Amino acid sequence: MQWFSVRLDEPPRVAGIGVGVHGTASPHDTFRLPDLWQLHLYRYTARLIVADTAYTIRPGTVSLVPPGTLVRYQYRGRSEHLYAHLRLSPTGEPRTVPAVQDAGAHTATLSAQLLQAISSAPQAPARTTAEVWSVLWRVAHLPAPDTEGAGHQAVAAAIAHIESRLAEPLTVPGVALAAGVSHNHLTRLFRAETGDTVVAHIRRRRMERAGHLLRETTLPVRSVAASVGIGDLQAFNKICRRELGASPRAVRASGALPPAP
Repeated sequence: MQWFSVRLDEPPRVAGIGVGVHGTASPHDTFRLPDLWQLHLYRYTARLIVADTAYTIRPGTVSLVPPGTLVRYQYRGRSEHLYAHLRLSPTGEPRTVPAVQDAGAHTATLSAQLLQAISSAPQAPARTTAEVWSVLWRVAHLPAPDTEGAGHQAVAAAIAHIESRLAEPLTVPGVALAAGVSHNHLTRLFRAETGDTVVAHIRRRRMERAGHLLRETTLPVRSVAASVGIGDLQAFNKICRRELGASPRAVRASGALPPAP
């Protein structure tokens, strides 16, 4: 694994930020940024070579590469990531950061901050700078998987994939593909790491999000159902009663989840 020294005592200068889509015109990319750092948060599985060191990147992998470093990507089809191209201060306390690491449970937070930074760029560049600076501090202090208890990388990648796609159709084979392992292997790993099945985890996270939206927003019940990947209101009502102990309207009216029966 490669490590690079960064200085974060002053805010970065964001030269470019956005959502990058690759792997459509060519399965390979080779390039360097002579004067800019590259910060990427990945939403796909691919092979990344930084200088002469190869990595397998998966959803939830984050990379921070210094200026002038040659990078090569080998994609598996359409590949989307969040990126920021930066100038960092040459002064301040140096901090050593891995070139590539797994964000694990921090993936959702990093993604939300980068998306906010992207959307702020046209009209509120100061907000963009603040969000990216915060992301850099988080990346510089991501705990190692063994100290965080994040478990196997494939499980972390599967959970990150699920979290970012709760509103979409999800299947165990599809989640396994995103995590870079076989269906059966992910099933075994997931049970060992979480004590739950992949299907049960998806159902629980969907209903936790639905419960939050019912209690804390005025979104119509139909919109809440759609936001957690359930298009049929009758099915949503049934799942709510089973998982949350009450109908969607009752959960909303209570202002809080009812106690488990």
